[in-house]
Amino acid sequence: MLTTIQPSRLVGTVEAPASKSSMQRACAAALVLKGKSIIKNPGHSNDDLAALDILKSLGCEWSMVNAELLVDSSNALLSSTNEPPSSNISVNCGESGLGIRMFAPILALSKTQININGEGSLLKRPMDFFDEVLPQLGVEIISNQGKLPLKIKGPLHPKNIVIDGSLSSQFLTGLLLAFAAADAKDISIQVTNLKSKPYIDLTLKVMEEFGLKLPENKNYESFYFSNQANNQSSKQLINYTVEGDWSGGAFLLVAGAIAGKITVNGLDTNSTQADKKILEALKDSGCNLFIQPNKIEISNPLVGLRGFYFDATDCPDLFPPLVALAVYCKGETIIKGADRLTHKESNRALTLQEEFAKMGVTIHLQGNEMLVKGGNKIVGTTVHSRHDHRIAMACAVAALRADGETIIEDAEAINKSYTDFYDHLKLLGASLSTNHTINQSNFTH
Repeated sequence: MLTTIQPSRLVGTVEAPASKSSMQRACAAALVLKGKSIIKNPGHSNDDLAALDILKSLGCEWSMVNAELLVDSSNALLSSTNEPPSSNISVNCGESGLGIRMFAPILALSKTQININGEGSLLKRPMDFFDEVLPQLGVEIISNQGKLPLKIKGPLHPKNIVIDGSLSSQFLTGLLLAFAAADAKDISIQVTNLKSKPYIDLTLKVMEEFGLKLPENKNYESFYFSNQANNQSSKQLINYTVEGDWSGGAFLLVAGAIAGKITVNGLDTNSTQADKKILEALKDSGCNLFIQPNKIEISNPLVGLRGFYFDATDCPDLFPPLVALAVYCKGETIIKGADRLTHKESNRALTLQEEFAKMGVTIHLQGNEMLVKGGNKIVGTTVHSRHDHRIAMACAVAALRADGETIIEDAEAINKSYTDFYDHLKLLGASLSTNHTINQSNFTH
């Protein structure tokens, strides 16, 4: 799909999308609950749908009623009282990195062989930690040289273990949920070099709201499950509301900062989501920002935006919107944490550098830092999403004040996380059109 964007002035109000980080964790918690739950404000991105597909593959019943998701995992395969329906089952995580890393330890609770696969860029992302850690917990595993597809067979038995958290916190999220489901007692998960700590806060918050057994968080260096039994009753109906998404909302806020005067509703400033930190960058850039509970007003200042310094080590998904912001900031912007970008849907550091170069932007990579030269003319041109949802959205936002029209190839990549993104930009007044003709570009990556 091609999306064409003309320079535009934005005005109006828009609702932030549902957080896929919150939605996917809620799906996982509903699964291990072995009971009934209601998930309000459910997301419908491709990653969200992949999580629901995993629940269905495991015999979990769910339905959508009045825009609420009703989940019953009483008869799910992970329940020790249920006999497996077949000798093995298969699940597909789509392109969701969180999905594969979080669900794999949970799926390992089953004594049935489970085949785990994915699609697109997920097939190329490293999964070595499964080979290293799961066998320590009694799980049989066969991988494709540390990548998908995987074959796992449990049941997982919680034990004291040490894991490396430098690549991602998502595997730890899965272990925490799996250990809680297995009612781990007097057992610790020790973690070295943990990154993205706010996402672990979100995991623990979701676990608490679903009534799952909570570990003691010892300064993010270890998570201790006490001897106390898990007293969660499967008869209790759980109600959980998916948060507004700060990751997707960050693109809307940046769009307002560079090209308009808009209001974004539905973002909780008390959220544990790591990408809430976008507010710090917006303040430092000098945009007009008025923050209220679940309501943020933002606009471009008459004096223009200025370069800033930002540490994105714990929130690497902010790199794309931060770059889109930085190109309109006078002077140099420095973003720390570039080494977290290698194993995303694309190598985002290089992808941002190459695609924004087409728009006349100079980006230097120096060790763990990304340096963006801002304040120069942004050229409207043809760019490619590289099949990465956040690259597509970053290019779209930057295009709002470019000199001339911008065409985004493979623009449908946004469906991974924010299906309504282009519609929301149009709602705010963006001059934007889409062409669903098959793209004949010879681009490969």
